[in-house]
Amino acid sequence: MSAEYENVDAVGDEVVVNLARAALLAALTGAFAFVSFPNPLPSAGVPVTLQVLGVFLAGILLGPVWGGVSMVLYLLAGAVGAPIFAGGSSGVGVLVGSTAGYLWSYPIAAALIGAVVHQGLSLGSPREAGVPRLVGAMVLGTLVIYALGILGLIVIAGLGPVEAFVAGAASFLPAEAFKIAAAVGIVRSDAVTAG
Repeated sequence: MSAEYENVDAVGDEVVVNLARAALLAALTGAFAFVSFPNPLPSAGVPVTLQVLGVFLAGILLGPVWGGVSMVLYLLAGAVGAPIFAGGSSGVGVLVGSTAGYLWSYPIAAALIGAVVHQGLSLGSPREAGVPRLVGAMVLGTLVIYALGILGLIVIAGLGPVEAFVAGAASFLPAEAFKIAAAVGIVRSDAVTAG
């Protein structure tokens, strides 16, 4: 008595590929957390890292859906103990600490950036978006990140609105301009768009 078996894909190939890409961008964002620079205002308690560059690239390269998923994976990995938050920190405590607003904003910012760059939910070529749309998308994403980050500093760290803005946004603006330029350079390079 022989039994016939039919192969059934539980998950389609496209989902597997997109999930792998999302995991890769989450890991890259975690690696970027280790690249840090002293904050001009050390009292802020918020380090200057390259994590936001990972958020930018996730939204641009993966689009709104998978870019957002990538940043959710990043948060989940850090929450369960992977040392991928700023300074190699991890755990749920970081997600409710003074920098929580920044971290929670990452999936929203990546999804927004992806939606602007790809003009909707469908994934297209980021190179076709053009530099003004790329920059505009990242500026919007940055506004989301800093709005929620500042809110977190006000609510969790107990800073006043002006103090939270100065400590949590103003000192970072030069670094954000660098990250935006770096993301444009990466996305417009032949290495990224050739594959």
